[in-house]
Amino acid sequence: MNTGLPANVHELADLRNRIQVFRDRTHAGQVLAEVLTAYRDSDALVLGIPAGGVPVAAVIARQLHLALDVAVVSKITLPWNTEAGYGAVAFDGSVRLNERLLPQLGLSAQEIQQGIARTLDKVTRRVGRLRGQRPLPPLAHRPVILVDDGLASGFTLHTAREALSKAGADHLIVAVPTGHWESVQSLAAEVEALYCPNIRQGWSFAVADAYRIWSDLDEEEVMALLEGFAEQSPGT
Repeated sequence: MNTGLPANVHELADLRNRIQVFRDRTHAGQVLAEVLTAYRDSDALVLGIPAGGVPVAAVIARQLHLALDVAVVSKITLPWNTEAGYGAVAFDGSVRLNERLLPQLGLSAQEIQQGIARTLDKVTRRVGRLRGQRPLPPLAHRPVILVDDGLASGFTLHTAREALSKAGADHLIVAVPTGHWESVQSLAAEVEALYCPNIRQGWSFAVADAYRIWSDLDEEEVMALLEGFAEQSPGT
C-alpha cells in the first residue's frame, strides 16, 4: 500500500514510522535489495554516496549482480554542529544551499563561503581517493540507482541528483533504507522511482534511529569495501 505517497515511491508499509528496524547498514542493504529485484542481472549501475551509503550500495550491487561505483557528495556542515548542514557540494563542484534555512542560522556571507570551500576541498579529496582519474561510467539509457544510508533533509541527494542528471543520467532511481516523509515526497518528484522501506513522519527525524548498530565510516573503510567488492565481483 502506498497511501498518501507519490505513485513512484515504494515503501514497506509494516516498517512505516518504526525505529531500529535495521540491524546495521548491511542488513539495510539486504532489505533494499529485496525490493529492487526487478533490476537483478541488468545493466543498472549502483552508485553509493560516501561514506555511509557505500556499505548499503555494495550489498545491493552484490545481491543483484550489478555494477558498483561511487557518487561523491557531501553536506556543508554548520560550524557548531558537524551533523547538521545547510547545503551540499557534488563531485562536479555544483553547490546547493538551503535558502529557506540560511536566514535562521545567523551565518555571515564569509562563514557560508568558508563552509562551501571546506566542503569542496573534502569532495575533491574524496573523488581523488575513491575514484582517482577514472571517469564516471556511462550513465545515459540505463537505470542509475543512487544509494545513501538515509534521507533526512534531502539536500545531499537533491544535489547528487542534479549532478548526475548533468552527467547524463536519464533513468535515475533513489534507494535509501530510511527517510523522512516530506523529504521522500520532495525527492520523488525529481526521480524516476524512489525506494524507501522505512518512511517516518514527525518533527524529529534522525537517520541513525532506523539502525540498532550505527557508527560513522571513514575513507579507509569505504576504500576497503570498494576493493573487496571489486575482488569478489570480477564480472562487473
